[in-house]
Amino acid sequence: MSTPAPLSNWSTRAINLPDHADNPIHTDAGARAAGFPGALVAGTTIYAYMTHPPTAAWGDDWLSRGGGELHLRRPVFDNDDIECTVTTTDEGESVVSACVAGDAKSSLRLWRQAHAPPVRDGEPLQALTTRLADEHIDYALRCGDDLAIYAEQQIAHPVTWAQLANQVFIDNLVTGPWIHVRSKIFHEGVAAIGAEVRVESNLLQRFDSRAGERALVDMRIYANDEPVATIEHEAIIVLAR
Repeated sequence: MSTPAPLSNWSTRAINLPDHADNPIHTDAGARAAGFPGALVAGTTIYAYMTHPPTAAWGDDWLSRGGGELHLRRPVFDNDDIECTVTTTDEGESVVSACVAGDAKSSLRLWRQAHAPPVRDGEPLQALTTRLADEHIDYALRCGDDLAIYAEQQIAHPVTWAQLANQVFIDNLVTGPWIHVRSKIFHEGVAAIGAEVRVESNLLQRFDSRAGERALVDMRIYANDEPVATIEHEAIIVLAR
């Protein structure tokens, strides 16, 4: 196997896309009602930024066989300047941190080649079906990720899998403001624009925490009946008051 290209830092300005206005936490009024100074930038947007270094360095290899463990620890607000900073752990793993003014808000521990685990048994949730369209290329472009690989190859940006996971929560588990906090995302292939996508999900656990009620869901995502991603997705589905 060839030596992987080195990862490089990358910076951009956070954009709170209107796509997420259905979750009040991504509006000024809803965020202030929950105790924040203004609208939170969506976790999927932060994740899109953090996929820039591995995609720029590793390309199709990471998009089709890699993945990572995402932790969204502290909020990012509209117009924050974000530095996606690459570090290496003592174990040799690469980590991308989304930093604002030197403060790490979120992290993505990268797997250059990942082996997706089987989806665990739980309460089956309503299946989600959709067709990949241009919005699955240009979401990240609109929020500031300028990589051309997705448009050139007409494939979905990896943030698509996190977006679909969020939609499962919206369809099945949430009724008000909610916050995505953590994911393990395993890539199993790339998906072409126009592909028919199906998401099969099992609710593993609902539990209380200091921040509110949380839910943990396992998901398998298929494009034209071929697996493209497996996700363990966790979110606060009822915020503590």
